[in-house]
Amino acid sequence: MEVALDNLRQAENIQEDLAKVKEILEKKVNLETVPEGLKRNALNGNKIMRICLLAGLYQTDERTLDGLDAIQLSKSSIRVPSSFFTYYDLKYLFSALFKLRYRNCNVDWSDNPLVSRIMAKEMYRGRDFLLKESNLDSFLHAVRVAGGKSRSGIPELDLLIGEYDGEIPALLDMNSTRVTNTQILIAGSTGSGKTNLLAVLINQMRTLSIESPYPVNFLLFDYKGEFSDIANNSWLAKFEVDRSCILNPVERPLPFTPFKDFTGKTLGEINLYSTEMASALCALDRASMSANMSNRLSEAIVEAYKKTKMAPISFELMLQEYQKKMLNSDKDDSVTSVLKQLIRSNLFENQDKVNLINECYIIKMSDFPKDGPIAKAIVYFVVSKLNNIYEQLPPQDNDGERVQLRHFTIIDEAHYMLDFDNRPLRNLIAVGRNKGLSIILATQNMASYNSRFFDYYANAQYPLLMKQQTQDDKTIKSLFGVSGNEFQELKTEITNLQKGELIIKDSVMAAMGMGKSWKKIKVTHLI
Repeated sequence: MEVALDNLRQAENIQEDLAKVKEILEKKVNLETVPEGLKRNALNGNKIMRICLLAGLYQTDERTLDGLDAIQLSKSSIRVPSSFFTYYDLKYLFSALFKLRYRNCNVDWSDNPLVSRIMAKEMYRGRDFLLKESNLDSFLHAVRVAGGKSRSGIPELDLLIGEYDGEIPALLDMNSTRVTNTQILIAGSTGSGKTNLLAVLINQMRTLSIESPYPVNFLLFDYKGEFSDIANNSWLAKFEVDRSCILNPVERPLPFTPFKDFTGKTLGEINLYSTEMASALCALDRASMSANMSNRLSEAIVEAYKKTKMAPISFELMLQEYQKKMLNSDKDDSVTSVLKQLIRSNLFENQDKVNLINECYIIKMSDFPKDGPIAKAIVYFVVSKLNNIYEQLPPQDNDGERVQLRHFTIIDEAHYMLDFDNRPLRNLIAVGRNKGLSIILATQNMASYNSRFFDYYANAQYPLLMKQQTQDDKTIKSLFGVSGNEFQELKTEITNLQKGELIIKDSVMAAMGMGKSWKKIKVTHLI
């Protein structure tokens, strides 16, 4: 009988229980002092669990099934990712070792909960062995996996976000060739469980890809400051990152220039860019900008680029060129007011010191008013920068079944960025599918996505509705294609949602005209 190594559940708090092994191993693979500009090597949770499991199965003691009942499986049904046993082609080795060690026990290897507990027991056995005396050094020098080879395929990003009724796993397919795009829209009021859902999505993206040749990185705008709060450091380990990923614009400028490099480009490209920039700066502060002011700002941006010989400009240079064109440069108007706020805030470096898609970053936004010009400017210019990076990338890899996903951007409180013609955001969504980009937008009410500037619904693969303070009937009808009694039933279902529950469109049933066109999901409790 084959050992059921798919869909196994983790033991409750297993990663915390193995933390000491992780700490010791990381000391062995890192220098005592890390040179400036370099990051410490961090071992991901899957790797630590796999090392402990191998160390446990390495022991030859006689096995019994005693004590398995005492192992508490994850209360929120957190699974071991399908890739856990398939990386390095170790699935058959693990299966053989389980059968070898438990050959004298009466084990039903198709019993998922039983196999999950046996796996956890072996991880704890391995942990206890590795933490004794010099066993860790001996084990690392002794273990050689014959014939093991690195997995070269694109990882299967089926995100396990929770369960449907009947404990059926709820999966979001993010990168099969059947999926038309990868955008996710979330709507949920305060207390609906939206932050936890975002954490589950990040955790799944990272867990399923981190050990592959195609790791998925992320950039999160942390409006509430929860993810960057030192009190929540334990969250970061679930995303396979540490505090070095946190960028706080109050403490130091973001380590890149927000402006595009036009070296070798035509003046026509700069003219288009300058017009977009002028419109955006007006929208960021809802400033009243006359046609003359807009034209003046656009011309100032072009002149600033001429001064830098088409290299990235700065807000200071933009202001200088704008004031030269003013009749009274001593008097502020709405444009100079916005530019001076941006200059005082010192948000960005004047050169690129990082590549935003090559690492994971959390930008702390909680020190700025959510609807103020500084918060909007940070999001606007960072998204614009991502556009610049993605323009230079080749299309993502495609193996015929799955496509590569490189990076995803998460904008919480997204409604502040949807009420104007946000071209960088629109462009980022448009290029996403071809370049391996996913965007997750989260807001308090689904009606916020009813933008007159862009059809966010049409570009969303997964609209996820959590509990909301108000319901927009037109949006619900349009999104789910319901009317009459079915519409009233859906409204009631949304009203009765509890914390950590959501409604998702069932596209299959909707297309077939059979059953309900939606399903309810109980989201995994992660943080």
